Amino acid sequence: MTGSHTRLNPFHRSAATGNAHAPVRRDTDDHLHAVLGPTNTGKTYYALERMLAHPSGIIGFPLRLLARENYERMVAQKGASRVGLITGEEKIVPPDAKWFSCTVEAMPVDRDVAFLAVDEIQLCADLERGHVFTSRLLHARGREETLFLGSETIAPLLRRLFPRITIDTRPRLSALIAAGASRLEKLPARSAIVAFSAAELYAIAELIRTRRGGCAVVMGQMSPRTRNAQVELYQNREVDYLVATDAIGMGLNMDIAHVAFAGLSKFDGIRRRQLTAAEIAQIAGRAGRGTRDGTFGTTGRCPPIPEAIIEAVETHQFEPLDRLIWRNDALDFTSPRDLLASLCAPPSMLGLQATAPASDALTLAALAEEPGIRTLAIGRARTRQLWEVCQIPDFRKIGERSHAQLCARIFTLLAEKRRLPSEWLDEQLRHFDRIDGDVDTLMQRLAGIRIWSYIANRDNWVVNAPLWQERTRIVEDKVSDALHERLTARFVDRRSAHLIRLLENEDSAPLLSAVRHNGDVIVEGHVVGRMQGFALHMDTTLPQSDRATLARAARRAMRTEIPFRVTACCNAPDTAFFFDLATAEISWEDAVIARLRRGRDILYPTIETRDDDLLDTKQRDCVKARLTSAFRALVRHDLAPLFHAEAAAASDPNARGILHQLMENAGLAPQGVATPDRFLRRLGVRSAFGQLYLPALLKPRPARMRALLLAVAQDAPIPELPVPGAVTAPIEPFSSPLLSRLGWMPCGPVRLRIDMADRLHHQLSTVARHTDTALRVDFAPWLGVRTPDIPAVLKALGLRITVPTPLPDNVCGPSPFWILSRVKAGKRHNRKATGYIRPPVSDSPFAALSTLFAHS
Repeated sequence: MTGSHTRLNPFHRSAATGNAHAPVRRDTDDHLHAVLGPTNTGKTYYALERMLAHPSGIIGFPLRLLARENYERMVAQKGASRVGLITGEEKIVPPDAKWFSCTVEAMPVDRDVAFLAVDEIQLCADLERGHVFTSRLLHARGREETLFLGSETIAPLLRRLFPRITIDTRPRLSALIAAGASRLEKLPARSAIVAFSAAELYAIAELIRTRRGGCAVVMGQMSPRTRNAQVELYQNREVDYLVATDAIGMGLNMDIAHVAFAGLSKFDGIRRRQLTAAEIAQIAGRAGRGTRDGTFGTTGRCPPIPEAIIEAVETHQFEPLDRLIWRNDALDFTSPRDLLASLCAPPSMLGLQATAPASDALTLAALAEEPGIRTLAIGRARTRQLWEVCQIPDFRKIGERSHAQLCARIFTLLAEKRRLPSEWLDEQLRHFDRIDGDVDTLMQRLAGIRIWSYIANRDNWVVNAPLWQERTRIVEDKVSDALHERLTARFVDRRSAHLIRLLENEDSAPLLSAVRHNGDVIVEGHVVGRMQGFALHMDTTLPQSDRATLARAARRAMRTEIPFRVTACCNAPDTAFFFDLATAEISWEDAVIARLRRGRDILYPTIETRDDDLLDTKQRDCVKARLTSAFRALVRHDLAPLFHAEAAAASDPNARGILHQLMENAGLAPQGVATPDRFLRRLGVRSAFGQLYLPALLKPRPARMRALLLAVAQDAPIPELPVPGAVTAPIEPFSSPLLSRLGWMPCGPVRLRIDMADRLHHQLSTVARHTDTALRVDFAPWLGVRTPDIPAVLKALGLRITVPTPLPDNVCGPSPFWILSRVKAGKRHNRKATGYIRPPVSDSPFAALSTLFAHS
């Protein structure tokens, strides 16, 4: 603990001389040794070798993760019974333990050992934790050897503080080279992306998952179990990217080739500030291990790294530290107020800077103001106990007041009951013994468990400490495993990640691919798409950047499959093909493989295959020929009356000419001077309003086919037809000019089907042959138009309609709605006698003139 060791500072100001620079020499200072240098110099490896060569030793690391990692290395060499692990939340201390891996805060500096080492000693200058490292620098000693590891930036201060210290400077084993900026999706494999907030880290991890198959995630607040599981994902190459906080800068050794900064500033607990060159170098130094060079750069929206910093990082030349963060550890436990006063004592020599109030001091200040706590904290023992409680780490970071309340509750129970009640501990632990929730929920729950792990490891606070240590460890492991599963499920697509790794060796080892019977395309055992028709439809969840390469591998399998599919298509019956009369598309096996295009005449459009880049010329021609044959059979089926009439008229020159016009116009053609004779009428050909037509082709199915053929022939949109069975339709929604060629005559505000218009005109002409005739509103109920629209419809058919003069009020009798003018006998088809004027073809030059004439 920070205040558990209270030797006097050997560098205090001399009362006799007043010299603030003269240290008081100790015998153990003759064994001071420092190994300094940039990352990847083998400092930690050297320290472990030195320690294990001594009969006993302690080494302190800046992170619990590092302490656990190196503990496992030491166990591998010396055995579990001779190695201990001491951190705030975890203690493994076998009876015969000789060597200890610890966090710096938890180092048992009162234990007599032959060797003692502190890693990352330059953290003496850290505003938040520096006072702990400075305390170890000034006070912690090994009996035979004391070793400090860290950056060269602390060398001048070490020489000034310890004139007899031996400093060994080591060069980096590999080069560290700036690589500039890269887009996230373009980062090379084996890259670590460093972010400085959880929100930013999650956003980057999500993007890496969608673009590159997934990533591992490492944060300082993770438990060793979760961190190790995530690192294993990366080290085992299940993923090729790591997204982490700056925690990776503290000695986490992994196979990283490139470090990309997503930002150049961080929140240091007080304010957001820019990273220093030394901090950037510490993080970037994770790239390249052993003699393999590494690179660093920026990504995302991160601004460029200044050239001066790049030069400093590449040459490992940084501004030396000019002060160390210090807090008095010769504490006065007379009372809480005296303890606070001693914590605020100024440094006793130059080069030391008093720390800002840390979390433990702020908690002590808050509790010292509570009357209940002041009543209990009387005497040195109780004050010391209060200070120990205030040093419980605030892993949750949910507010100083909430953490102070928890500490107050714990101190009160300890003061009143001497031990924390087991029932209360069990109740607190049950709140965290759950694995439901998302990543953030589990992270917060894990932070809470770490607090209770810390408490359980205080033997004098709980009854049966080993039991509670085991219980908190089990809960922490359970939540850690759940967190790893959530992180993996959220940020790793194992299929995409596996395929992307294989792509790296594609040139030397082509990817294995195949097509299943159901059309699934398999590459290296993973479904990457589906074969529909003759086209590959890639899985949209695959990383965009690698989709082209995966498509190439998939196409190799498809080229083997294509000949079988072409043969199956060419041998398929006509019923196997679906011709969409609304879109002109042709489908086979539920896949669109072609569409109709304008051909040499209306009845014979050409076939254009789609997505046919996998087909060679012969295969393409075979498919087109088969589809052409099937479509022509469909046309002959749907327009059977037209083809039957053509065949029957083959021996009659006059009839053959008329049928040729109908064939050229898909069943409706201008009449010209020819009139259907009795033979043609027997074949079904009719004439009306200057048009020749076959009534049988006005039925729904032939009408849809004719609409398709006309639209394809003119490269026009396929018009919507009125509902089947309708004889009229409003002209607004059905405005396509093709409808007139399909037999739907514009008659005022509506369109009238030509056979119905012919029938109506014939009936009314017969009725009015000898005299003017009164018409009632229900004279033609099958018209299906509004009553006010009937005069306009009849006038458009060329019939003369007048509205009669209403009867006087004093005259009784029926009043007709309209009067149809008399048609002279024998002149039914005479325009002047009947008032009929042949409506011009809608797309002729006279159509507009006719409209103007009608309105005038």
